Formats: sequence, structure tokens, C-alpha cells
Amino acid sequence: MNLGPRSVAFRVIAFSTVWAIITLVIIGTVISALYYRSSAASFRTLLSAHLFNLVSSVSVSDDGTLTGNPDLGDLRFSEPNSGWYWSVTPISDGLHGELHSLSLTQPIPSSSRNIPFDPDFRRHYRARGPGGQRLEVLESEVVLDTNNRVARFRVTGNRDELQADIDGFQHRVFLYLSLFGIGMILINGVAILLGLRPLDRVRQSLQRVREGKAQRLDGDFPAEIGPLAAETNALIDNNRRMIERSRLQVGNLAHSLKTPIAVLLNEGRTIGGRQGRLVVEQTAQMQLQVEHYLRRARIAAQRDSVVFRTPPAPPLERLVRVLAKLNPDIDIKLHLPEGDLAFAGETEDFEEIAGNLLENAMKWARRRVCVSLPDSGEAPPSGTVRLVIEDDGPGIPAEKAAEALKRGRRLDETKPGSGLGLSIVSDLVEEYGGSLELGRSELGGLKVVVTLPGA
Repeated sequence: MNLGPRSVAFRVIAFSTVWAIITLVIIGTVISALYYRSSAASFRTLLSAHLFNLVSSVSVSDDGTLTGNPDLGDLRFSEPNSGWYWSVTPISDGLHGELHSLSLTQPIPSSSRNIPFDPDFRRHYRARGPGGQRLEVLESEVVLDTNNRVARFRVTGNRDELQADIDGFQHRVFLYLSLFGIGMILINGVAILLGLRPLDRVRQSLQRVREGKAQRLDGDFPAEIGPLAAETNALIDNNRRMIERSRLQVGNLAHSLKTPIAVLLNEGRTIGGRQGRLVVEQTAQMQLQVEHYLRRARIAAQRDSVVFRTPPAPPLERLVRVLAKLNPDIDIKLHLPEGDLAFAGETEDFEEIAGNLLENAMKWARRRVCVSLPDSGEAPPSGTVRLVIEDDGPGIPAEKAAEALKRGRRLDETKPGSGLGLSIVSDLVEEYGGSLELGRSELGGLKVVVTLPGA
């Protein structure tokens, strides 16, 4: 199947691929955003829990000293410069002493002067830690006793860890979505190609009909393509009926003219003399013209509709066998290719072309005639059938080749014949869109090359 830019399969696969990529990117972005929001909320909830435990673990002695041994249950508060710190500092008179976690090796600069407290008397802000970490700070000021002595409680979390966790999650999400997308695109492509295979079968069936190998579109097509195949078969049948009807009319016309023309010929011969010869000549010319145009109508009807398929080897073998018996003094050779050649026309037309050329060659040959069908690979253009007939006779001079193809023209009046053979061949070849070439053979005589459309 062709997957070029004009292919339906290519366009559908390309569109579905782009749509899948856009969809997966949107899904990945939405999932990452939701995970970020959930992780940030969980991060702040954890800081709030640590702050609550810290406040409940600190008290004031009678002399105004901050006391307590907070254990927040997280080893990161014991690891120096981990980014996870807590501290308790006095902010009112009569209160002294300071408590902090083992992880805090130097004070954290405060930037909370302009940040208001929320209704729970807490505030969030961000700062840089001793190790350069990005910190999330949760801070609260709490009254510790009846003397209204106030201390500032501060808990920090490492936002770099939060971001690293979010980045790792996003990486895994896009990795899994990419793998899923690749698999989905491949499966989608295979499904589309399999779904379009019936169209390819229709194309192959049409090709077989066009080449004359089949009469109709045969096959079990799906419901979506079945009506197309049925309509195509109906069109083929209609064309065939038109051809048959045209042939019937042609046959009726030929039959209706046959008797009047025969009567005129007999009357002309009976009259005799100059007038009789004139009647006979004109009637014979009329007979040839009728046959010529009837043949052209039949070939045109055939060529514009259903193509016939004629293997050229059998008629050539039959003609060579008959002419060899009729001319035992002439050595006639036939060379056929190993490939399966087929002429896109009717057997009768090919026999008339080959028969006229062979009769002409046998008439002029001295001892030898060679007939060959070169392989399509040796005969440009491809897709054609080439018939080559050579003899060792006198040949035709190049300047008289065109004259020899004229209707009724005879270059040598000493030989019997009407001079219509090459003309008939030329007309038939022209009607099939082929070519006829006259040249000099390596045998010394005439070389005729006929190129006809192949099936």
C-alpha cells in the first residue's frame, strides 16, 4: 500500500498521531499540575503538623527560660543543613533562651515583617537556608503563660526536595505516556492499515478487470465497501452490455450492407467494359471503407471500456505453423519470451496484424523469416507488447516506407496482392494507440516492429 502524502492511510495516521501527541501532552500537563497542587498542599500540611508538635513541646520555667526537648519524629531535623529546621526564639521581655533543631547550624534570615498572619495566627514565606536550599517557612507567635510572654515558633521544609519529587513524578508520567502513545500510534496505524485493506483489494480487483483477467469485482467486502463494489460491478456490466449492443448493431449494419454491395459487385462484373470496371472498383472501395470504419468503431468501444487480454504466443505459433506448411522453401523461425506477455486487445485483431505482416514477409523473403516477441524489459516503454518480423528479401528503402503504408499502394506491381496489408496493419495499430516502424533487417530485408499496448 502506498503511504505517500496523498494516501488516505497516511493522512489518517498522521492526523491520529498528531491528535494523540496533543492529547497526551495535555493529559500529562494536567496530571503534573494536579500532582503539584496535591504535593504542595501535603507539604504545608506536614509543616503545620510539625509546628503544632513544636508548640506543644515547649514551655517556660519560673525564671523565664524557654525549656523543652521537642521530638518531631523526623530524622531530617537532626541532619545538619538538611533544609528541615525548627527554632523557638523569645520576642517579649522577661523571656530568654533559644531552642533550635540540631540541623540548624546558623540563623535563618527572616523576611516576615511585611507578611500578615492568617486567622490561625500563622504565616508562610520563603527563604534561603544555610546550605543555599530553598525553604518553605511556617511561623507562629504564641503566648506561653499567664504573664503574656510570647515566643516565635518557626518550622521550615526543604522546597528543593519537594521540587525534586515533583520533577521525578513528571518525568515518569511523560515517560509512561510516551511509551503508551507510541504503542497507541502503532496499534492505531496497524488498525487503519488493516481497515483500509479492503480498499486495496478493490483496487487489485479493478486492476484485474482492467487487464482482462477478471470480469467482475469478486471478493467478500465489508458492509461499508460492499455497495461500492456492487455499483462498480453494475457499471462494468452496463459497459459490457453497451459493447455487446454496439457489436450487434455493427454486425447488423455489416450484414445489411453485405448483400447490396455483393449485388453491385456482380452487376459491375456483368456490365463489363469501362463502366463495369468503374462500378466494381468503387464498390470494392466502399466495401473496404465500411469494413475499416466498422473495425474502428469496435476497437474504440473496446478500448474505452473493458480491456481484453490476448496472449500473443498461441496465435503466432498457429500462424507460423500454417505458413511454414504453405511455404516449405522458406525457413521461418519463431522466438518467444519466457515471460507472460499479454496484448490489451482482441485475438482477432492481433491475428490480423500478425497475419498480414507474416504474409508480406513470406511473399518477399528469399529463404529466411524471423518472428520474435522481445521481453517487456527489452522493449521500451514498459507495459507494451512488441512484435518483430524480419525477412531476407529486398526490403523497402527508407524514403519509400511512408508510401508503402498508404491504402492500396504497391511498390512492386510484379507481385500479386491488393496493397492493403500494411495499410490494414497501420490502421489497426493506430487504433490501439501503438506504433509501426519499417526498417532494415540484419537478414538483409525488411524489419517490421509493431508496438502494442500490453495488459
